[in-house]
Amino acid sequence: MAIVFDWYENPNASSEEEATLHPRIFMNGKVDTETLCYRIHDYSSLTVGDVKNVLDNLSKILGESLREGKEVHIEGVGYFYPTLTATGKVTHSTPHKTNKVAFKTVRFRPDANLKGHLVGVRASQSKYVRHSEKISDVEIDIRLKEYFAEHQMMNRRDFQEVCGLARTTAKTQLARLREEGKLVNIGLRNQPMYVPAPGYYGISRDAPHPSR
Repeated sequence: MAIVFDWYENPNASSEEEATLHPRIFMNGKVDTETLCYRIHDYSSLTVGDVKNVLDNLSKILGESLREGKEVHIEGVGYFYPTLTATGKVTHSTPHKTNKVAFKTVRFRPDANLKGHLVGVRASQSKYVRHSEKISDVEIDIRLKEYFAEHQMMNRRDFQEVCGLARTTAKTQLARLREEGKLVNIGLRNQPMYVPAPGYYGISRDAPHPSR
């Protein structure tokens, strides 16, 4: 199975240049501890209970070692090490600087052997919109007029595809269009179906107001 990704615009791009893009992965599920234990069991003579015990102890020993400021190397996996952060503004003249330091997070650097398992990985662009296009309200009106020239009604998924929006953004925009009186929901609250209000998207101002 390939890694699924989509393209996102790089932040802070100049408005005078075409935006550059970077690929971002969509996680394809999650492998939990129990699944991991069973898979290790399949590759070894250890029981599932033995594997769980080893992982529990590994977590404890990792925590103890990282608390001491040690880097922990698990051969074939990678390196774990702690990082710190300042809890406020600190300069050379700041008194009691030691009191302004706190644990930040645990960083991970993969081992060459682990990275080797990913050599030649396949990547496939997502077929579905996971993030929203940059689209103005005027452009949305134009696309809706084109859509309703050939269709009588639309649901939320239709709106997403027409406007290139993610689910959350689509719901926000649909709420705006209803508040502005441009779209009317003739469906149920949990299963809305939208049609143009009179005077919008090719519908005559004299048309009867749609209702459920």
